[in-house]
Amino acid sequence: QVQLVESGGGLVQAGGSLRLSCAASGRAFSRYAMAWFRQAPGKEREFVATISWSGGVTRYADSVKGRFTISRDNAKNTLYLQMNCLKPEDTAAYYCASGSGAGVTTLTYDYDYWGQGTQVTVSS
Repeated sequence: QVQLVESGGGLVQAGGSLRLSCAASGRAFSRYAMAWFRQAPGKEREFVATISWSGGVTRYADSVKGRFTISRDNAKNTLYLQMNCLKPEDTAAYYCASGSGAGVTTLTYDYDYWGQGTQVTVSS
């Protein structure tokens, strides 16, 4: 059974930083691309960042480019999202997802396993 468990969310002031983690089990973590998505109240889930199986390729949403960094540690089966210069519009539940293949994709339906989410709230 595949499990993805996010942690690291919380309340932070605008301009602050948070580091999210996603611990994966039940699957060969290193074989698949991983990603972070987010969903704010009343809005659709949106792509944030993705990373290839090796970590060699990454992609970001324009809204977070230059502020967020996605990374992974395949030895620890863990995905990370370093979030700097946070803005109130970054407030959302953040979800990690495991892809159906090794390559990066920004499309929700290309990810077949999801965590339960961790809340990030940025105050102004």
